[in-house]
Amino acid sequence: MKNLLLTCCFGFVFLGFTSLPSAAQPQLGWAYQVDGLAAFQGDADLSGGGKFSASRAFLRATALYNLEGGSSVGLSTSFGKLDYNFSQSNNQPWENIRDLRVAVPVRFRVGDTTTVFVSPQIRWDYQSGASSSDGRTYGVFAGIAWQLNERLTIGPAFGAFSELDESGTDFFPALLIDWDINDRWNFNTGSGVGATQGPGLSLSYALNEAIDLSLTARSERIRFRLDGDGLAPDGVGEDKSIPVVLSLRYNPNPGVSMSVFAGVEFDGRLTLDDANGAEISRQSYDTAPLVGLAFRVRF
Repeated sequence: MKNLLLTCCFGFVFLGFTSLPSAAQPQLGWAYQVDGLAAFQGDADLSGGGKFSASRAFLRATALYNLEGGSSVGLSTSFGKLDYNFSQSNNQPWENIRDLRVAVPVRFRVGDTTTVFVSPQIRWDYQSGASSSDGRTYGVFAGIAWQLNERLTIGPAFGAFSELDESGTDFFPALLIDWDINDRWNFNTGSGVGATQGPGLSLSYALNEAIDLSLTARSERIRFRLDGDGLAPDGVGEDKSIPVVLSLRYNPNPGVSMSVFAGVEFDGRLTLDDANGAEISRQSYDTAPLVGLAFRVRF
C-alpha cells in the first residue's frame, strides 16, 4: 500500500510518515523528513477589475518516533511565504503573507486492521508587518481508517479549527482512503506540503517502479491577518479556490522524491474583511494557471 499523507500542490499541510496499515511496518525509532514546494500562479483576471498573480514557497521538517505495533508520535514544523502581485497598485488588498505551522501527528493501532490518526496543530497566517500572534489559529485533524483487505484502507476524518475573526469553529469532513485498484493504479487522500485546510483526493498511475503520474484535486482556503495599513487595516484576507493539478513524480530510491506539476485553479475568490469582521470586498477570479515543483527527503 502506498503512504497515505493526511491533510491538509497548494494554498496543501500534510502529515509526513502517517502511513496506513501495511504488511511492512516502518523501522522502529526515530525517522526524519524534509520536504518543500515552490509554485507560481499565473495572472488571473479579477471580477472587480485588474488581475493578480502569486508565488508560493514552503519548507517543512518532521521528526517521527515509530513505536511497536504500528503506532507513532512526531513533531512537524513548517514555514511558508505567499507573495501576491496585483496589477492595480492603488487597489492592492495585501502583498507578502507568512505561514508558520506546528503539528504533533499521532498514530495508534486499534486491533490488527484499525488505525486512528490525531494531529493537533497551531498556525500563524499573517501579512508581513502584522503581529504574528494576531494571525494565530489552532485546531485538530483526526480520523480513523480500517484496512478492509490488502488493497483497500478507508475511513472518515474531520478537521476543526478556530477562526481569525469569529468565535465559531471552521469544521470540515474528509475521507481517508488508500486503494490499490490494481498493480499500477492507486486512489488516495491527496496531500502536499503547504496545503491549506481543505480535503483532497488523488488518482495516480505507476509508469514504472520509479516514476508515477497523478491527478489531484482539493478545496483550498487560507485566511490571514492583515497589517495596520492598506484597504482594511488589521483586517482579514482570504484566498479560496479549487486547484486541480497533474504531477509527475520521480522516486530514485525510497528516501527521495522529486515532483513537477502543472494545473489550474478553479472557482477562485478573494475576500477582504475589516478589523470588526465585516466583509468589505469580495472578488471572484478567472481560472488561473499553476506550475511548480516539490521534493521530499526521508532519512
